[in-house]
Amino acid sequence: MRPGQAIVLLWVAWLVSWIVAAFWSSRAERRAGMAEELSYRFFMIVGGVLLFVPARGVHGSLRLWQVGWNGAWICAGLTAVGFAFCWWARIHLGLLWSGRVTKKADHHIVETGPYALVRHPIYTGLLLAIGATMVAKGTLYGVAGAAAIMLSIAMKARLEERFLRNELGSAAYDGYARRVPMLVPFLRF
Repeated sequence: MRPGQAIVLLWVAWLVSWIVAAFWSSRAERRAGMAEELSYRFFMIVGGVLLFVPARGVHGSLRLWQVGWNGAWICAGLTAVGFAFCWWARIHLGLLWSGRVTKKADHHIVETGPYALVRHPIYTGLLLAIGATMVAKGTLYGVAGAAAIMLSIAMKARLEERFLRNELGSAAYDGYARRVPMLVPFLRF
């Protein structure tokens, strides 16, 4: 197996398992409006398409760098680590998880496990997987796709924070936000 194939298989396995796991979630009491979610979803879809434009053939002329065989396997490993971090967070969050910005029954701020390291560990894991995939591809399309997805994740994280602050109370959420970085462990910005 080639490292590029391994990365694609990791993405497919993660996506399929994530979709199946979506059924393991409690009922939403309240959701952010679809209009609020459209902008980040647009960038997510465009970025996903761009990130996975094949790096071979006619698009190979848009290659910006090559990482070599070992570098590509390191990127595959980092992609797997990113997905493992996503799953750790997803399992730790349990029934409170949702693919949309929602408030669940008995919703509360989770501050343990990966949520003690960053406020959005699922996004952190995805950012690692996206970055590693982009580096392995080394194409202009990969960079543009990764940038669009990263923008989408930042937009969704900000929307979630506003929504949860309103739903769960600003005092509780702001205290958590002061203690725990948003996306990158040990880095405040």
